[in-house]
Amino acid sequence: MTNRSRTDRPPTNDPGTDGNVTNTPEPLLEVRSLSVSYRTRGGTVRAVRGVDLDVWPGQVTAVVGESGSGKSTTAHAIMRLLAANGGIDAGTVRFGRHDLTALSERELRTVRGAQIGLVPQDPTVSLNPVKRVGEQVAEVLRIHRLATRRAAGSEAIAILDRAGLPDAATRARQYPHELSGGMRQRALIAIAIAGRPRLIVADEPTSALDVTVQRVILDHLQHLTEESGTAVLLVTHDLGVAADRAQRIVVMSEGRVVEAGPTRDILDHPRHAYTRRLLAAAPSLTTARPRATVTTPSAPGAAAAPLVEVHNAVKEFRLPRAEGSARTLRAVDDVSFTLHRGRTLALVGESGSGKSTTARLVLRLTDPTSGRVVFDGADVTSARGTRARQLRRRAQLVYQNPYASLDPRFSIGEVITEPLRAFRVGDRATRLARARELLERVALPAATLERRPAELSGGQRQRVAIARALALSPDLVVCDEPVSALDVSVQAQVLDLLAELQTDTGVAYLFISHDLAVVRQIAHRVAVMRAGRIVETGTAEELFTRPRHDYTRELLAAIPGGRHTTATPEPPKKKTTKEHA
Repeated sequence: MTNRSRTDRPPTNDPGTDGNVTNTPEPLLEVRSLSVSYRTRGGTVRAVRGVDLDVWPGQVTAVVGESGSGKSTTAHAIMRLLAANGGIDAGTVRFGRHDLTALSERELRTVRGAQIGLVPQDPTVSLNPVKRVGEQVAEVLRIHRLATRRAAGSEAIAILDRAGLPDAATRARQYPHELSGGMRQRALIAIAIAGRPRLIVADEPTSALDVTVQRVILDHLQHLTEESGTAVLLVTHDLGVAADRAQRIVVMSEGRVVEAGPTRDILDHPRHAYTRRLLAAAPSLTTARPRATVTTPSAPGAAAAPLVEVHNAVKEFRLPRAEGSARTLRAVDDVSFTLHRGRTLALVGESGSGKSTTARLVLRLTDPTSGRVVFDGADVTSARGTRARQLRRRAQLVYQNPYASLDPRFSIGEVITEPLRAFRVGDRATRLARARELLERVALPAATLERRPAELSGGQRQRVAIARALALSPDLVVCDEPVSALDVSVQAQVLDLLAELQTDTGVAYLFISHDLAVVRQIAHRVAVMRAGRIVETGTAEELFTRPRHDYTRELLAAIPGGRHTTATPEPPKKKTTKEHA
């Protein structure tokens, strides 16, 4: 049974003396007793169990929960976009006058895109890699006959601009691989809003975006709800976003709704223990002690010579030709910083600010246009061959996406021991022993060695990625958005793990993140990047309490989670009708 102690339907007014009550309007989307299962080799897995939820016109309803709670499956079932082995076992999904569970595929095609827009979670696999971004937006307009072939191109540029993509005319001519992760996500949002749908199903639409761009996108979605009555079903693991943007929150765990109600009620007076755990783990909604305090400035090596020194680094890229646009992009512009052993330096800034490119320069995965990179006293700016290989052994990388960073053909044991094999460290037995030791260090059972990446959750995969990065006992680990794809409870566990490993091993972290709430907990020093330049550097405490640059203050103001103390609006009331007890 679904938890109905705090019903998902907004409350009606108390009855007057005439026995009448004031009702809310009918929801645009009404889900009742929805159950979904998947057929697997091991049998049938029930992913969603008797879910009820409503979404009203002009409102944002957020579905929150841990990875595997069933929130994305619920969203995909609503649009009938389940995987081939998935199916709806029971329940109804009413959208306006339609029961979406009863429509034919042909009828669904007239609803999807035009009346219901979808923003998928992963832009890497959701955009066509062989079509320019502008063409993919224009395709929606042409399919639904919203623009002529001649006008679709210019309309697509305008929509990309509305979705917050900078220099939309240039970006429309680029392919997805030429854009940053945040830019690709904004392109997906442009595709979803192109048809001006009545309902937008947004599956983690801002997980890849920095806080300022996140605010722009969510502001735009909010504008749509206020201006045209568009409804948004927002699937998110970021409780700060849900707190700021949703009028109602639905909390899911193990395929069930455990709590639902107005946002302010859920956040201020959570009734379910699971909801309370989620709120306690959310970095933007908690004042937990910063994890970085476990490593003090007096730690061994902290006052010694820097491990990493970057001097006046510049990196330029050529851009496709576009009238009135620059021919080159200076992604990194005169950047300098130092990083000591046992310390964490966070690079923060908007998508496209140069954070990841700077990290690639440090790792020597790309060549600087000018400037110098010094690692442990040695100039590695032009390192090739043996010298570059030695650097790779001492500097490792944890990628943003735990789903794409592990080879699906390998067992976990093979994934972890691969760096050891590549550098010919030890024999088969000692490598296996090292893998077991690393799994224990990242709090995974030894039995995980025999499993494949597909059999693990997102948080478990990221732990494996960290274990692999530590296999060669590196001096430096570059963490490129290592927790942005994880739900808040797993995110907290991974951050605790990183801090513990730093205390035990003295490893240095170059931590790249757009989530300033996470940065405050993990970093000793923070460098704020904008348009390729570092505009402010300081300790985490200094930067968060006494920011000097206007851009830094703008980033801090955009951290989600600060609005939930305001009153939560209910759907507009309509005329009274008679109800009987």
